Amino acid sequence: MTLRVAGWLTGVGRVGHFLSDTLRSMREVGTWGGLTAVQMRRIGVQSLPIATFIAVFTGIVLALLSSYSFTGAVPLYFVGTFVGKAMMLELAPVLVGLALAGRVGANVAAELGTMKVTEQVDALETLAYDPFSYLVVPRVMAATLMFPVVVAIASAVGIVSGWVTAVNLLDLSTPEFVKGIRLFYQFKDIWFGLVKAMSFGFAIAVVGCYHGLETRGGAQEVGKETTTAVVRGAEAILVLDAFWAVVLL
Repeated sequence: MTLRVAGWLTGVGRVGHFLSDTLRSMREVGTWGGLTAVQMRRIGVQSLPIATFIAVFTGIVLALLSSYSFTGAVPLYFVGTFVGKAMMLELAPVLVGLALAGRVGANVAAELGTMKVTEQVDALETLAYDPFSYLVVPRVMAATLMFPVVVAIASAVGIVSGWVTAVNLLDLSTPEFVKGIRLFYQFKDIWFGLVKAMSFGFAIAVVGCYHGLETRGGAQEVGKETTTAVVRGAEAILVLDAFWAVVLL
């Protein structure tokens, strides 16, 4: 038991040291500034297809399930309310975040892990490059900035797919669907989901970079750390989702 607690405390200390090194390296804007744009394309733009795919079918399912649940008890235009609220507040940030925890987290961990075991990280240090400002900060900044953009697009796509489903399959008119969206709309519905998405992006990138640079050994360890990064990233999303629900709602 004592060894387990000591190991846990050691892990917390290593994560804290990793975060402090990352924050310290953010001062070197000349190093990570240009690299961040490249990572924004890789992390953000290239994640749009999977995000929109998820959003389209989530919007369809939300419209159909809400119609089934409301039948005979609630006016049908509440389908618009349910689709809009659910997509903006919860489903777009969380579902897209979980998907990108696999795509982005695994990619970052595998890439940095491979660089670590092939001694490319050591070569950077030999050439007087700070691995954190060169490798970690661009990915963390890109994920933090691009996740809200991807989630915002996914939310819009999900609402549109819910609207198309409601109009074509539920005999709900466009004015009624829009009435449902506007009925309980608050500006917080938008920024709440974007704040969550930003924190998700930061967490996934940090977890992926940490496990990538912690890789020791060979190819087998790269796979192990990559899997761990995906799992830890998904856990971080669920914990942050609950945290923001308590703090901001």
